[in-house]
Amino acid sequence: MLRLLERFGIRDRRVLEAMANVPREEFVSPGDRDAAYGDHALAIGEGQTISQPYVVARMTELLAAQPEHRVLEVGTGSGYQAAVLAELVREVISIERHAALAEAARDRLERVGYRNVRVIHADASLGYPLEAPYDRILVTAATPRIDPALAQQLTADGRIVAPVGDLDLQELVVRDAHGREERHGPVRFVPLRGQAGFRG
Repeated sequence: MLRLLERFGIRDRRVLEAMANVPREEFVSPGDRDAAYGDHALAIGEGQTISQPYVVARMTELLAAQPEHRVLEVGTGSGYQAAVLAELVREVISIERHAALAEAARDRLERVGYRNVRVIHADASLGYPLEAPYDRILVTAATPRIDPALAQQLTADGRIVAPVGDLDLQELVVRDAHGREERHGPVRFVPLRGQAGFRG
């Protein structure tokens, strides 16, 4: 997998090491274990997916997280992205709106040995202001915009990485705490549902 990621342009050695350290097969359904390292998304239930390895690596690289950072993840899913982040930072707080996914991810992360991740069942689209501010925020589902309430949960030198667009296609957006944005190409994610996400 690492050779594939390097061929696709992932250069951050810390990100590559994190991707190598996390046992991806532990974060997919039993029937998909043989396909865990293929570069494609896999269904995890509740209409959600675990993103392909390249997208996980690319978003993590754009986040530019440092060892002392606290990171908020919007959308836990299977817990795989949280595990990758846990390899890189001091603490990860991950919010998941589906109770069954939150419980399963919590169990997986504990079983694999990640003690610096907290999974919270709540409306992920609103972030988690109770624990703010965060050095980094990673949104792992398609969102129509970066909600101002989420941006307010950043530290003064923080950044958000999110797939922003409509239900069919999004663009990877990096926004800093001052509102400056960079765009990093098209992606396709399942929608972020909730008060600040897509309705329905």
